Amino acid sequence: VQLQASGGGLVQAGGSLRLSCAASGRTFSSLSMAWFRQAPGKERDFVAAISWSGASTDYADSVKGRFTISRANAKNTGYLQMNSLKPEDTAIYYCAAGVVRGRSASMYGSWGQGTQVTVSS
Repeated sequence: VQLQASGGGLVQAGGSLRLSCAASGRTFSSLSMAWFRQAPGKERDFVAAISWSGASTDYADSVKGRFTISRANAKNTGYLQMNSLKPEDTAIYYCAAGVVRGRSASMYGSWGQGTQVTVSS
């Protein structure tokens, strides 16, 4: 499956953004999906993940209560709603898809190209 992330941009602290991850191929609805992020000079970190059905989600402690991951399998699209954004949320955000839901990047075989999110203070 091929993925394309979009929706990033520049926002002030406290603002909101919604990222989208558009998938091509008919297997998306059977795959778990996740969002990761990578700040300059840092490793790629887990943000959130959702099961193929959408029934199960998982969040990094740093975003719990502020971010919401969701998906619309009929549209082959996943989302990350980001509220109460902080400057430390600034990073390139990547969507990923894989057979098993988890927090490790190595568990996901398909990746989008990334979208930049910049939060100003």
